[in-house]
Amino acid sequence: MRIADIEVVNLHFSYPNGDGFRYAGGTVTSRVSSIVIVKTDDGTTGIGAVYSHPDLVRIIVERQFKPMLLGHDPLEIDDLWRKMYQLTLWYGRKGVAISTLGGLDNAFWDLRGKALGKPVYKLLGGNANLVPAYASGLFWHEDVRFLEKEAARHRDRGFRRVKMRIGHSEEYDVAAVEAVRRAVGADGDIIVDGSHRYTLETATRLGRFLEDKRVYWFEEPFPPEDIDDYAALRLQINMPLAAGENEFGVQGFREILRARAVDVAQPDASRTGGISECVRIAKMAAECGVRVAPHTWSDAVAVITNAHFIAATPHSISVEVDQTGNPFIEDLLTEPLDIEDGMLRLPDRPGFGIELSLATVKRLALPPDQTIPDGNYSDLIFGQEHWSVPPPYMSRREEVPQRGRH
Repeated sequence: MRIADIEVVNLHFSYPNGDGFRYAGGTVTSRVSSIVIVKTDDGTTGIGAVYSHPDLVRIIVERQFKPMLLGHDPLEIDDLWRKMYQLTLWYGRKGVAISTLGGLDNAFWDLRGKALGKPVYKLLGGNANLVPAYASGLFWHEDVRFLEKEAARHRDRGFRRVKMRIGHSEEYDVAAVEAVRRAVGADGDIIVDGSHRYTLETATRLGRFLEDKRVYWFEEPFPPEDIDDYAALRLQINMPLAAGENEFGVQGFREILRARAVDVAQPDASRTGGISECVRIAKMAAECGVRVAPHTWSDAVAVITNAHFIAATPHSISVEVDQTGNPFIEDLLTEPLDIEDGMLRLPDRPGFGIELSLATVKRLALPPDQTIPDGNYSDLIFGQEHWSVPPPYMSRREEVPQRGRH
């Protein structure tokens, strides 16, 4: 088996009337993701997801990786990973280059599974094909009753755990969490994403409230570079602290693990360097007593890829499933994601066990010569008219009692 061709498909979708959802980064108008397709000389195809700047993904694959990979055995995954890493080392240890490398790594794992007749999770040492999954949505609404209704819908669709976005104001955050708790009930789990909006003081005070509401974990209260604040907050609150969607590779996660900054590490196989790098990160996390729960925000290929990784990782928690009406999640595969009673069921077919819906790809793919249109893509913003600076976080400014972790 040899690599005969590599294709990049950039997917683009705009929400009706350009009005998807609102959070600290403004109003999201559109979504974007990239799929890499590796074709071999025996007709086998492997697919992988990349969540990064799509135009740059295409350049790195087509102009640098593809000429260097054609003719190679795609099953020599470790050798190809090292080769791609060396090719981009000078400019790519963190960011789009290692994310792109990871998308190809994922496609190679898909090919290895197909060649050996086994699902990827079994190649990685897993046994069960059921993976805990949580619904990711619950963005800002002026009336928190909308959040209560949305959370109830997620429960009705089979999710037992939901993730919501806070960081609006302290008054809003409290009301929003209380509304979602009413909807999911005493037996449901709530995850909160802070969207980098807090100071150590406000995060500590809010953390007290989140403890009382039995929030499952507190995600990204600070920007990723504020590692010292993460480490300090862990000593002040008695609930898990999570981060990692903005980290890349072993070197990035080594920084936060050495600092004892998190309880839950969140590598994403479509961002941090592929399944191969996620496995290395998970091993390092286990040595630090840290659990793993991948971030996934792009497409169903990424969800399935991360789920295979989680199914083979004993100290893992869950996989994230976007619930914002994203067709990359709902329509991209010929068979929809199978979620029941809070569990995602992985196909037991070889590789990832999935196939792309050609009709959906045709409908949502950008032409190869077209760059990404202006818009707010949740994590990427193009065009000055879509740039917005959120108002300062309004806190109640009570005195923060000092209380140690136990």
